[in-house]
Amino acid sequence: MEFISEDLSNYCENHSSCEDPVLSELSRECRSKMLYSRMLSGHLQGHLLTMFSNMLNPLRILEIGTYTAYSAICLAKGLRKNGLVHTIEINEEFEDFIRKYIKKAGMEDKIQLIIGNALDIIPNLQDEYDLVFIDADKENYLNYFQLIFDKVRKGGFIIADNVLWSGKVLNPALNDSETQAIVAFNNYIKERSDLENLILPFRDGLMIIRKK
Repeated sequence: MEFISEDLSNYCENHSSCEDPVLSELSRECRSKMLYSRMLSGHLQGHLLTMFSNMLNPLRILEIGTYTAYSAICLAKGLRKNGLVHTIEINEEFEDFIRKYIKKAGMEDKIQLIIGNALDIIPNLQDEYDLVFIDADKENYLNYFQLIFDKVRKGGFIIADNVLWSGKVLNPALNDSETQAIVAFNNYIKERSDLENLILPFRDGLMIIRKK
């Protein structure tokens, strides 16, 4: 669902800082070779993630759902010295593409790729995270949140993508599992008194969550 016109979106891109050349190359190759290229974060969302990361200057970031590493690279740009992004991708077929662009971006010492099912991996992670980005299968958003919550520092942030789900959240009676899961996730977060949250109507909806 587009919340602003294509012309306004183009205006925003043209009046924002230029896309990193490596990310621009990644984006072109993704669109020509990869399945589900619409899942790519893209210039505006990627730069927004970089801005968040720069503001927080985190030591540890967890990303659930790597896809092409576009967002992981954006997030890693704001890490403090000796900082690290742990990024989890379930699809092993994406691994070569991901590692190629992590290397091109010069981020091999800042981004650690973990291939596998996040539901199995997260319980074994020992770090405390300043920032978590959730952008994986929608049915498990709530499960991911519950698994990572105790691993996020007090005052830390969780960002969840696609929380407007092409506007389908306005019709929660829709009988599809992804819509039902996103609606349940949004309602759950809103009812938690130990959280502060904001949904941005940006692309497909970004929820910003702060752990009080």
